[in-house]
Amino acid sequence: MQSTGSVPDYTFLDQMEAAGPFHAAECFQCRKCTSGCPATFAMDLMPDQVIRYALLGLKEEVLRSRTIWVCASCETCTTRCPNGIQIAEIMDYFKELAVREGIPSPVPQVLALHETFLDNVRQGGRVFEGSLLPIFFLRSGQLREKLRKGTWRDDARMGWRLLRKRRFALAPRPIKAREEIRSILRPSKRRGVLP
Repeated sequence: MQSTGSVPDYTFLDQMEAAGPFHAAECFQCRKCTSGCPATFAMDLMPDQVIRYALLGLKEEVLRSRTIWVCASCETCTTRCPNGIQIAEIMDYFKELAVREGIPSPVPQVLALHETFLDNVRQGGRVFEGSLLPIFFLRSGQLREKLRKGTWRDDARMGWRLLRKRRFALAPRPIKAREEIRSILRPSKRRGVLP
């Protein structure tokens, strides 16, 4: 990704650290995060570049990058960092900030999955796969594509096999602390979360 030539926001690092602390200023660009990342094939900026751009105040480039959305949050980068920088948490923070600032995701399917997952957990207190995938397919536009290509039949056959083997529930099992889960997932006033 090329720099768009936007004016650097020199308060960006301070804002970011106030939401963390993530210790991003301690990055000395060793690239251990990037060399261990399993998702670099789909990124426009490497993880070390995202940190560097943040340090330089290139907020627009960071928040519009594909990288923050394709990060799998596997924490390989965080584990490998010799300075203890919370890189995976930084990527999550950038996603939250992009949503809050109304910056569209360059990978809308990932945002649709985040929203669907959180809504699913808010609703029942845990993930219920029986509604997660159908709602995600509707939200992301993939259902239309599956209908067009005819691949919905494969999903239906697999669902039927799972149902026959009792590996697929038709209704979610209730949990005791449902309200507690909902309160945890309410947007924070300080940082905000994905909707």
